[in-house]
Amino acid sequence: MTFTYDERAVWLGDLEAARDRGTGYVLCGEHADRLTPPLGWTLTDQRNVARLFSPVDVDSGVA
Repeated sequence: MTFTYDERAVWLGDLEAARDRGTGYVLCGEHADRLTPPLGWTLTDQRNVARLFSPVDVDSGVA
C-alpha cells in the first residue's frame, strides 16, 4: 500500500521483490481486501488476481 496526502490517494499493488524502504507498507491479502481509505480519498487497487483453479467447461458434453 502506498499513499500521498497531497493527492488524497491510496494504491494497492502487488508485492515486489525489491522495495525501497519508506515508499509504502506491506499488507497481507486479508487486510488489503478490507482496506477503506479516509473519507474524500480514492483507493486504486492495482493488484493482479491469480486464480488458483481453472474454470470448468460444463457445456463440453464430456461425462
